[in-house]
Amino acid sequence: MSGVHVSTTVNGDAVEFVCPGSESLLDVLRNRLGLTGAKEGCGTGDCGACSVTVDGELVCSCLVLGAEVEGRAVTTVEGLADGENLHPLQRQFLDNAALQCGICTPGFLVAAKALLDRNPNPNEEEIRYALAGNLCRCTGYDKIVRAVGAAAKDLSREARRRKKK
Repeated sequence: MSGVHVSTTVNGDAVEFVCPGSESLLDVLRNRLGLTGAKEGCGTGDCGACSVTVDGELVCSCLVLGAEVEGRAVTTVEGLADGENLHPLQRQFLDNAALQCGICTPGFLVAAKALLDRNPNPNEEEIRYALAGNLCRCTGYDKIVRAVGAAAKDLSREARRRKKK
């Protein structure tokens, strides 16, 4: 097989793979690296189900070529939890019943994490704006917005607790 050799970091781990130059990052993650959290919803970047971050920037992995992540840092939904410890976003999605079928959930989690990384205390409007590129057909959006707001508060409390130590 001829292809492009790529050395990158995925969820903090050094990874190498060879892929055709035309293969999407989504296909690389799912089919070559076994990371199936990102989902193909539309294939056109309109639904957000395949959202990941590349060097901290939110992208639709169906629109990025696998070869484009050479030397870059990719984070998927699998990279949110710390072993068995769920990220506060994951905990709040469960606590607030902010998911149903699960197709969109990984993309929402990654998009929400990208928001909280750049704005740790967003208001409802900022949360809704940041998540506007992600579509959900099951839950509506209120529970998702509430879960992100609650996670922001959890993260703020954790930061204050660490600061006191």
